[in-house]
Amino acid sequence: MKSTFIFLFFNLLLSTSNYLVAQTTASNTDHQGIIPQIEKESTNSKQPKSIGQISDALTIAGYLETYYSYDFANPENHVRQPFIYAYNRHNEINLNLGYIKLAYSSENIRSNISLMAGTYSNDNLSAEPGVLKNVYEANVGFKIFEKKNIWIDAGIMPAHIGFESAIGKDCWALTRSIMAENSPYYETGAKISYTTDNGKWFISALILNGWQRIYRKDGNNFPAFGHQLMFKPNSKMMLNSSSFIGNDMPDSTKQMRYFHNLYGQFQITERLALIAGFDIGAQQTAQHNSTYNTWYAPILILKLSPTDKFSIAARAEYYSDKNGTIIATQTPNNFQTFGYSLNLDCLIHNNVWWRVEGRGFSSKDKIFSLNEKPNNNNYFLTTSIAISF
Repeated sequence: MKSTFIFLFFNLLLSTSNYLVAQTTASNTDHQGIIPQIEKESTNSKQPKSIGQISDALTIAGYLETYYSYDFANPENHVRQPFIYAYNRHNEINLNLGYIKLAYSSENIRSNISLMAGTYSNDNLSAEPGVLKNVYEANVGFKIFEKKNIWIDAGIMPAHIGFESAIGKDCWALTRSIMAENSPYYETGAKISYTTDNGKWFISALILNGWQRIYRKDGNNFPAFGHQLMFKPNSKMMLNSSSFIGNDMPDSTKQMRYFHNLYGQFQITERLALIAGFDIGAQQTAQHNSTYNTWYAPILILKLSPTDKFSIAARAEYYSDKNGTIIATQTPNNFQTFGYSLNLDCLIHNNVWWRVEGRGFSSKDKIFSLNEKPNNNNYFLTTSIAISF
């Protein structure tokens, strides 16, 4: 029954893809005749400001993403897996993330503040007190030199680690990878960054309150550190290296954590792209101990975009944390899990996305549940509608 359902689901995806490709191609052909006329009319009139442009320096933007996810483990409390923090409610329509953002940008000053709501903020910021759970970002930065692109920024910022964010439309897959869910989405601290004049190199150094923290953990009095190095040799390739060094425990039980994230994004053809990434981390087993527990996670995502309005992405990933440093399962082998997914995306309007994804996990131990019994596998379907303005 389970395999038949999944087979039918993927066949539905493929059938829908063929239909959408045909429809979009026809639509593009029909509009070829009116595009030149529209362009001609637009050049004869003054261009208005965009909807979110309050002034030359101030803009307002928003994003909202609703979703429905069905987990075949059928959890009674409607909460999916404990290592998942986005799209994690089972069998209910909900809001994953909605935010309003105000951004100021001038030649030498920049600032961002975003307030959010949704199941993502409730679960991913559960350790933060009070209304801080509803702050997506709040930061300010200034340019040091007039002729060099060197900036200092401070406050609550999106994390410098990884290629995925909480904003679904910016990610190739509908749901987030295991590595993204278990590394920082956000950080609080200060950073100095430099972008070369040709835009090919970006480098930054950071001082942070900890591993995905706004408030520093009680009893912890030492900052954490990080770096980011990004190289874009051309429009078809981007390589990134990011790190974290710090202790996320009270000083009395200090255990140093060393973490590195490496990924590359490649535009293979006009319509085919690839992301390859690898995370590796190590943490002391105990204070003043020279032995470390390690974890690692490779990932591949292949994205095919037959048209500008339609795309398909396939993901394969593995997460190994045999000592339970990041994901503890209290089983003999802890968390050693493969993940795989296939999603279909459709841009149904200029700023509205509809997405469908089928995803599965396969673990070495029986850490999942199926038909009310322990199982090595977990399967779920998710769909979402998002709007950005």
